[in-house]
Amino acid sequence: MKTVQISLNSIDKVKSFVNEITKFDYDFDLVSGRYVIDAKSIMGIFSLDLSKPIDLNIHAENNIDDILEVLKPYVV
Repeated sequence: MKTVQISLNSIDKVKSFVNEITKFDYDFDLVSGRYVIDAKSIMGIFSLDLSKPIDLNIHAENNIDDILEVLKPYVV
């Protein structure tokens, strides 16, 4: 598992983020305080405070570099 901080401070960013990570078969969790949300859930993401960076847990053994390349626009 790898953790990175991301910023999803607009509706368009949230939509494109979810579209990008749904291409991968791995699990992704967003952690904000005590809340853990499935990162592939748009409704879940909008339940978080998006004004601050959020921790993204990537549950993948392989292809971490490929995933991080796709997530570059969102990483803080």
